[in-house]
Amino acid sequence: MVRRWVNSVALLALLSGCGGGGGGSTQIAGTPTSSPTPGPSGSGCTLRERQDWVAAQIREWYLFPDTLPASLDPTPYSTVDAYIDALTATARAQGKDRYFTYLTSIAQENAYNASGATAGFGLRFALDTSQGARVFVTEAFEGGPALAAGIDRGAEILAIGVSSGNLTTVTTLYGQGGTALNDALGPSTAGTTRYLQVRDAGGTRVVAVAKADFNLPAVSPRYGAQIITDAGRQYGYLNLRTFIPAADQSLRDAFASFRAAGITNVVIDFRYNGGGALSTAELIGDLLGANRQTSEVFDYVSFRPEKASNNTTRFFSPQPQSIAPTRLAFIGTSGTASASELVINAMIPYLGANVGLIGGNTYGKPVGQIGLDRSQCDDRLRVIALAIQNANRQGGYYNGLVGTVQASCKAGDDIRYPMGDPREASTRAALDFLQGKSCTPITAGADTGVTAQAAGGRALLTPGGPAVSPAQRDVPGLY
Repeated sequence: MVRRWVNSVALLALLSGCGGGGGGSTQIAGTPTSSPTPGPSGSGCTLRERQDWVAAQIREWYLFPDTLPASLDPTPYSTVDAYIDALTATARAQGKDRYFTYLTSIAQENAYNASGATAGFGLRFALDTSQGARVFVTEAFEGGPALAAGIDRGAEILAIGVSSGNLTTVTTLYGQGGTALNDALGPSTAGTTRYLQVRDAGGTRVVAVAKADFNLPAVSPRYGAQIITDAGRQYGYLNLRTFIPAADQSLRDAFASFRAAGITNVVIDFRYNGGGALSTAELIGDLLGANRQTSEVFDYVSFRPEKASNNTTRFFSPQPQSIAPTRLAFIGTSGTASASELVINAMIPYLGANVGLIGGNTYGKPVGQIGLDRSQCDDRLRVIALAIQNANRQGGYYNGLVGTVQASCKAGDDIRYPMGDPREASTRAALDFLQGKSCTPITAGADTGVTAQAAGGRALLTPGGPAVSPAQRDVPGLY
């Protein structure tokens, strides 16, 4: 949902991000009937000019205009981000905008959307505070420096330092409060080196890892798309990390393999997926819609009343790779947000109780951002401007999808095993659901969390503040 701050204005839709964000998109959702209102202070990049521009755009497009203050002097706010937070404080208190309206970099977001470009260790961390404080690796990304150094899912980070001689334990860092743990991991810039004391199946060791630029694969080449044989039947398994257009060909390839194998029962693993491009979500719908008619609705996108000319209705558009599913098992957690929730919700009108939510309750983001660009400042304002509903007009799931889905099965996230391994707790529960076995439903507001032993007590570790990268907004727990 990007709109460019130039004479020609396009509106693009983005559905993204739990834990303080949303990410990029290149999907055109509609064209505004009028140009955006310029900020009252001209076209410069001083703090006041940027604040005035941000306020003008929020007042023009915000989905919840009744929650905005009648006026708000920007002078007391030392950053644009602080001013945005103040403008949206009421909606945030109501649970409608949990830091989904924010400022980001045009250049960084475009690079991430095009290829998954980001900088870091290439690890996803989870923090366990059930017994002290422990940090686990829940996922390692191909192409990232940490996986190349031998760190993978299931490893525990015991201590962090800038050299092997000054390691500070995770317990100590957590006890210091504030941002100490995040600060110890360093900024998301290539070349930043940290020494990590790691414990995994191979023992305990200290590994030096330098953060690097790499392209994060939206679908893992190791386990992201596979055909699982279980109990004498074949099942499709797809793990999508983030909704970016760079994922589209991998998605087509995965479904082509499912179609060739005659698969109609699929596990779609969104357990850590914070969202992203609406276009990619709609492509997944099409790939699940071989037996859907082009007159059948995938989703409704609705703006506030005075912007209703931008509303869209997206119909199914079956693709050459599409399958006709009979049962779908979606793996989710509190890290599953936005575009991920949209796909799950969109399939409910057509499959009913044959759509199962496996794992835990989702984050609860039934709204999306548009992006407003001020190119001379490299500023892209992501502002909540649209609401999403399925064909039955079901939306508003701010407390997660557990109250919307007709079937659910509680399960843990057992990081002793790879995702997509039938021994892993959520994958096992998903396969059991597809096989019609009984299970314990997920209760409202409950999430099993990320656990080493499929027990509970962990949540994805997420950085905060204006330095958060576009990739970190869409990929919860990424460092």
